[in-house]
Amino acid sequence: MMASGHQLPPHLTPTCCTSCAWGTRRDTAVSPIMATHTWQVVAICVLLAVHLSEQQTLEQACPSCDASQDCNCSAMGLDFIPPGITARITTLNLAHNRIKHIRSQDLQQAVNLRALLLQFNKISSIDEDAFQSLAKLELLDLSNNSLAHVSPAWFGHLLSLQHLHLQGNSYRELGKSSPFSSLRNLSSLHLGNARFSVIRQGNFEGLEILHKLWIDGSNLSQYEQGSLKSIKKINHMIISIRSINVFSEIVRDLVYSVTWLEVRRIAFNIPAEIQELRVMSLSFSKKITFRQILLTDATVPEIVSILEHMPKLVELELIDCRLLGTGQWGVQIEAKESQTLRVLTIEKLSIEKFYLFTDLQTVEGLLSLFTRVTVQNTKVFLVPCSVSQHLISLEYLDLSENLLGDLSLEHSACQGAWPSLQTLNLSQNSLSDLEMTGKSLSYLRNLIVLDISLNNFGEIPDACEWPNSLKYLNLSSTQIPKVTGCIPPGLEVLDVSGNNLKEFGLQLPSLKELYLSKNQLKTLPGAAPTPNLMALSIRRNKLNGFTREEFESFKRMEHLDASDNNFMCSCEFLSFVQHEAGLAQVLVGWPDRYVCDSPLAVRGMRVGAVRLSLMECHRSLVVALVCVLVFLAILLLVAVGYKYHVVWYLRMTWAWLRAKRKPRRAPPKDVCYDAFVSYSDNDSDWVENTMVRELEQACPPFRLCLHKRDFVPGKWIVDNIIDCIEKSHKTLFVLSEHFVQSEWCKYELDFSHFRLFDENNDTAILVLLEPIQSKAIPKRFCKLRKIMNTKTYLEWPLEEEQQQLFWFNLKSALRS
Repeated sequence: MMASGHQLPPHLTPTCCTSCAWGTRRDTAVSPIMATHTWQVVAICVLLAVHLSEQQTLEQACPSCDASQDCNCSAMGLDFIPPGITARITTLNLAHNRIKHIRSQDLQQAVNLRALLLQFNKISSIDEDAFQSLAKLELLDLSNNSLAHVSPAWFGHLLSLQHLHLQGNSYRELGKSSPFSSLRNLSSLHLGNARFSVIRQGNFEGLEILHKLWIDGSNLSQYEQGSLKSIKKINHMIISIRSINVFSEIVRDLVYSVTWLEVRRIAFNIPAEIQELRVMSLSFSKKITFRQILLTDATVPEIVSILEHMPKLVELELIDCRLLGTGQWGVQIEAKESQTLRVLTIEKLSIEKFYLFTDLQTVEGLLSLFTRVTVQNTKVFLVPCSVSQHLISLEYLDLSENLLGDLSLEHSACQGAWPSLQTLNLSQNSLSDLEMTGKSLSYLRNLIVLDISLNNFGEIPDACEWPNSLKYLNLSSTQIPKVTGCIPPGLEVLDVSGNNLKEFGLQLPSLKELYLSKNQLKTLPGAAPTPNLMALSIRRNKLNGFTREEFESFKRMEHLDASDNNFMCSCEFLSFVQHEAGLAQVLVGWPDRYVCDSPLAVRGMRVGAVRLSLMECHRSLVVALVCVLVFLAILLLVAVGYKYHVVWYLRMTWAWLRAKRKPRRAPPKDVCYDAFVSYSDNDSDWVENTMVRELEQACPPFRLCLHKRDFVPGKWIVDNIIDCIEKSHKTLFVLSEHFVQSEWCKYELDFSHFRLFDENNDTAILVLLEPIQSKAIPKRFCKLRKIMNTKTYLEWPLEEEQQQLFWFNLKSALRS
């Protein structure tokens, strides 16, 4: 470990070294055994320090490696493979860095590595034993580096390797022998680059069966015959090449071994050169793909002639190719030998003068055997009626991303056209009249699946004519504002996603799948018009939720996709969704794609994780409960107030506050009574017939204010009491058992209390008509108690000889 140049980190070195040194200083005379033990301890300390240092370096360079088996160190700007890669790691991604060299010790500990990604670095050299410990490695990607040669020693111990990528480097050849002889489990191999020019015999020795072999030989100029013949079977062979001569030599070695041959970036523009490819007619390939190929009117018949002689060819693809011509091939092309070709795919075929292309009469003889035809993104604006009528075996036709209009479709789907057709894709064309589209296709008696999405139909009529056999209809993104009876009633699958639908109520009794995504629906569609519905997609609408009744009305529902809506997470909705048994298995995308939009407090949270409070879920019940509690509290307050005379105190306080706002003492001109007499009506006989006569007939007479005689009629009684007390010099209280039980006497006495204590005067005169026990006086008359305890009062004597003294004292009190 020390020889590799690693240094101890500062935070570890003193601890280990100090501990080890302390162990050796105990006795200077140690035995050889003790010395050996000490050096072992030192070695362990050093190894531990180095390991921890490397682990720390790895975690700093690749934070994702901290506690994961998948270590992603891509695009970290690394110049070398970081140390500390251990047996724990199974996937190591070092792509898009600046690594130049792979050393022997870099991956020595990664014995469990399954995938090693080193593409897009600057690797120019690899130690021969750099991958020696990677016996479990299954994927190695060294593409797009700077390797100038490929060494067999790199792969000698990669016994489990299945996928190897070596393309995009700078090597010109693979060497004199096979670099892959030890890779017995290799499944896919991708090699070659812009400089790759030579393939030698023996370069592929040891490889017998490959799932995919991809050779980038755009500048391949030399191929030794028999180089690829050692490979017995290749499922998919991809070769990018420019030289037809080299390509023909390669094909000669692959006649019996390749199932799917894909040819890229070659130009078939000289008929004489095509003759060299006659060897292809012997090929057992079942599928041929031409990608980014150049064709001309002169070479097309030659290519077809070669392909039709291939004994097992089933499928032909032309993808992203270019045709120089207008289809004037000059000879009649017919299926003479091949009876196996069934599938034709043409995608993104560039025809510069496509508007001059002929009616394809020269290839009509090839068409009768095709069962699947795809002509996509090729600017097709018309399929001649005669061509359609010759496609008698056609079951699948894809004409998407072309220029077909309503009138051209009517001509293309003429009487007798495509008699066996079951699936038709006309998406993303120039159709605009749905009624005319349905009528044009009504002759297709076997049509089951129709895709006319991404056209612009707009308003659709109330009735249309369709093939009776139609079961699947795709009308997504066709700008229809509403669905009408134009939709065939016998459908089993209907897709009207991506329109502006606000409701859906069509009667479709056979419908099993309905797709309503990306519309404006606010509720689930009714279940009654679609009793057999099993799958419904209503994602990305304006759905706020759905009830148990709405969901259970779909008796046969197995899949419901209501994700990506703005759910209003009400208590009813949450209770249903979270507790309905089996609903999670029906909802597609549950729970991650079901998110609350309201209430605001739970916006953005998953529906399944929201828990609302009792107040939010039972608001009416809580309000009713609060109202009951408030009512009971009011009743309790009323009862307490009645028992403790709170109302009386409040009324007195209000009256007192009003009195406080008046002047403290009435002006002398307003004082017109000598005394205000406060008494109970039960004592009125003594007051009116005895006391009033005695005082008002005295000399000089006293003027008394009596409530029966002097209160102003119609005026609030409390105001009368206050005014009369304020207009009197004295307040005369005739106390008795009846007095303390009288409510109005209490008011009069209390206002007198206010005047007595607020103005600090001596206006109250107490006349005790009969003995009263202090306990009989109510507690709230605490001031009366105090007056009776501190102030002298007059008692009415029953003996006549003492009554003269009583009147003398009373008159004296009134004059004071």
